[in-house]
Amino acid sequence: MKKVLLIMLALALVMGCGKKKVTRLETDTVTDLSGKWNDTDSRLVAQEMISDCLSRVWLTDFTMAKGEKPVVTVGTIRNRSSEHINTETFSKDFERELINSGKVKFVASRDQRGEIRDERMDQQEFASLETAKRMAQETGADFLLFGGINTLEDELGGTRIMYYQTDLELINIESNEKVWIGTKKIKKQIEKSGTKW
Repeated sequence: MKKVLLIMLALALVMGCGKKKVTRLETDTVTDLSGKWNDTDSRLVAQEMISDCLSRVWLTDFTMAKGEKPVVTVGTIRNRSSEHINTETFSKDFERELINSGKVKFVASRDQRGEIRDERMDQQEFASLETAKRMAQETGADFLLFGGINTLEDELGGTRIMYYQTDLELINIESNEKVWIGTKKIKKQIEKSGTKW
């Protein structure tokens, strides 16, 4: 009996130590393993929402009135969902789409500005007069983009429905006027056979 038990234990160890197989994928490959929010959702939402934002009248109104591109920064994107969503990665997707559009100027986020200001202060003391960057020369943003992600979840038996809604608002910093509101919805059905969630 002890021999059988030892053999079974040895087999379990050998089977448990199997070699993993890793396959590299293109970063734009759609992969839905768990049904949760993923990189594809983040990228597609950012592309669609920023495209919509930049096609609206606020942009032409501003450029015609001021004769220049508006300056935008991304504020807080809040995760109000039932999942852990890395909102920093999500915010970076929005920043990338805005910058790459060529239709707006873009300034650093609040956190980045603090670090840059620290560097500028250091330069006042330690850099040569010829290379030190001047204080109070920052470009101020005209608009702030912020918003959040919400989820609704429904489940029965082995089927779960996940509904994600991303809402963004673009606000004129000087007047507090909302110049654009965008919403993107994603709905996923996840089937799980044999076991419960």
